[in-house]
Amino acid sequence: MTEASRARKHEPRKAPVTAGGKGPTTSAMIASLTAEGYETIHAPFGHALVELARRDERIVGLTADLGKYTDLHVFAEAMPGRFYQMGMAEAVLMSAAAGLAREGFMPFATTYAVFAARRAYDFIAMAIAEENLPVRIVCALPGLTTGYGPSHQATEDLAIFRGLPNLTIVDPCDAVDIAQMVPAIAAHDGPVYCRLLRGRVPVVLTRHKPDYRFELGRAQMIRDGRDVLVIATGLMTMRALDAAVKLAQDGIGVAVLHVPTIKPLDRATILEEAGKCGRLVVTAENHTVVGGLGEAVATTLLTAGVTPAFRMIGLPDAFLEAGALPTLHDMYGISTDRVAAQIRAWL
Repeated sequence: MTEASRARKHEPRKAPVTAGGKGPTTSAMIASLTAEGYETIHAPFGHALVELARRDERIVGLTADLGKYTDLHVFAEAMPGRFYQMGMAEAVLMSAAAGLAREGFMPFATTYAVFAARRAYDFIAMAIAEENLPVRIVCALPGLTTGYGPSHQATEDLAIFRGLPNLTIVDPCDAVDIAQMVPAIAAHDGPVYCRLLRGRVPVVLTRHKPDYRFELGRAQMIRDGRDVLVIATGLMTMRALDAAVKLAQDGIGVAVLHVPTIKPLDRATILEEAGKCGRLVVTAENHTVVGGLGEAVATTLLTAGVTPAFRMIGLPDAFLEAGALPTLHDMYGISTDRVAAQIRAWL
C-alpha cells in the first residue's frame, strides 16, 4: 500500500445526501425494519426448522458463531444434540455441512450473507454446488438490513451466487415466506442459498393475499393494478405493497408481483404479466442494481422480445454508509416513501 492510498483509506468517507439535502440524522447503528401496521412473528426460521426437525431426524443445524443472530439458537435450545457450533470459521462451516450431506444428513448452515458470499464462496462452489449436495445455506443481514456498514451489508450476494451452477436462490419477503420455505427447501434435491430476515419479522403477504402459499420457483401476483407492474423480491415486496397503497390514493394502480425465488426465475409468469400492454414495469430489490433481480428480469424480457417501459429500484453500485436503517433506506431509495416517489416520477 502506498502512502497516498494509505491516506485515502483513513480519510472520512463523505455520506451521500437525501433529496432534502440532509445526510444521516442519527448515530444509531442498528434498528428494526420499518413495518408499521403489520403483525410480527419472532424467529420464524428457527421455529419452522424445529417443527420440521421433529418430523425428520436427518435435519441438523450448523452455524459459525452466529446462532443467536440467525435465529438458529431456537433450534439449538430445542435440539442441542443436532446443533453444531463451528466457531468463526465459515470455510469449515460449509465443508462440514457438505460432509454431513454426503453422510445422509440434511444440514442447514447459517451465517451472515456477507460471510457466506465473500469468505466461503470457494468452499460453497467446490464442496457443495459442484457436487450438487443438498445443503441449505440460510444467511441473515441480506442487502441493507444492518446499519453496520460495508463489512456487514451483503449488497452483492445475489450477483455473486446467481452465476453458481446448481444453486437455487430464495429471497423471502416476510414471516410467512420464511416459515413455509423451510419445508420447501428441505424437500429440494440440491443446494439452496436463502436470504433471511431475523428477529421479529412482519407478516405481510397474507394481509394482502390471504390464500398466499410459498412455492419454490414460482412468482405470485399479490396485488393487481392497471398502471404499473412492480416485480419485487425480499423485503422490497413489502415496500412495493405499501407504496401501492399510498399511490392508490392518487388514483395510480400498482400491481405487485412477488418473486421469492431468484434462481430459477419464474420466466413464464414474469413474461405473462410484463407482456400486458400499457404498464410501466419496475423491479424492486434490496440489492445492488448490478447482477440481481433487475438484471435477471431485464434479460428475460429482452431475450423474449417483450419490451415495456422498464425501470429498476435497488441499491447503488457503491459501498454504503453506516447508520440507522430508516435513515439509510430513505437515503438509498428503498423506503416506502422513496419507492412511491420514484414510481410517481416515472409515470
